[in-house]
Amino acid sequence: MHRTEPSSTGEPHPPAPAPAETQTQTQTRGEKRIPAKTHGHGETQTSSKTQAHGETETSEKTRAHPLRVERVRLGPAAEELLDRLRRRHGPLMFHQSGGCCDGSAPMCYPRGEFRVGAADVLLGVVALDTPFWISASQYAYWRHTHLTVDVVPGRGSGFSLEAPEGVRFLIRSRVFTDEEALRLLDEPPLPTEADV
Repeated sequence: MHRTEPSSTGEPHPPAPAPAETQTQTQTRGEKRIPAKTHGHGETQTSSKTQAHGETETSEKTRAHPLRVERVRLGPAAEELLDRLRRRHGPLMFHQSGGCCDGSAPMCYPRGEFRVGAADVLLGVVALDTPFWISASQYAYWRHTHLTVDVVPGRGSGFSLEAPEGVRFLIRSRVFTDEEALRLLDEPPLPTEADV
């Protein structure tokens, strides 16, 4: 038991503070931190893994970069449809290939059921966790435009998950504003499948 010695004034000294190590050093059991990795053009990839009672892994590369100019988003109808499809099929992904103007249809698949090419570009992440991939050739056409995923009546490709719904996803585009275009000049290249 710790004894408190009286001071010269007759009053007890306050107990000594706990060592700095025990005050500041904490560790969460079962958690493993992975250090950041730096890639070309100043782009930094970070990831964290939690391993305890069922492993889960999250990669920051599949999330929208908070400082990047937004390149793709969902319209309200597309967001509602994607939510229904996700509840039915689980995690999803988009892939855009072919076509060079409005009217081209992005394809929606269960994540992992479509093999993304090594040169395909991760344009962004929509609905929090759904990656939107685009072929390198299509990205060359659309790199100066912002894309919005919409939904229109009509049957699209039989391979895309929305086909049985009697609707199809559709891309609408606009040219980036001057301000967005200037910001894009300072951004690192978008990651490709080979980077991820």
